[in-house]
Amino acid sequence: MEEQFFPNEKIIVTDYFDIHQDWEVPIPGFFIVASIKNRVSLDEFDEKEANEFLYLTRKLRKGMKDVLGIKTVCLYQDEGSRHGFHLWIFPRYEWMNKFGNKVESIRPIINHAKENMVNDEVFLEVKDIVKKMRDYMK
Repeated sequence: MEEQFFPNEKIIVTDYFDIHQDWEVPIPGFFIVASIKNRVSLDEFDEKEANEFLYLTRKLRKGMKDVLGIKTVCLYQDEGSRHGFHLWIFPRYEWMNKFGNKVESIRPIINHAKENMVNDEVFLEVKDIVKKMRDYMK
């Protein structure tokens, strides 16, 4: 089912970063900024990477606010990840309030989304959001 909805979940790909929707967790606007180079930490970025990371992340967040109406996000980066450097930009929606508002609430929200939001309606919303953000980031 996912392939027909997510042939391209990429928002933008540059020489240094790949920004994409995490569609395995069907929360519209759950974006990942991933380093293309083999990096683990921010301190490993050279000046060009660091500047581009800040520029892209700031622009993406502004688009989330201005285009998608996402008022609040949680930024999460774990240097212990086996996937290399990536930053989660995790949107906060009203329906998430029942799980709490701290970082500890993210895992239960993700589990809820995987169990309850895997459906055509949500996938179409995610696809629409990806298109809007791809257009915005151009």
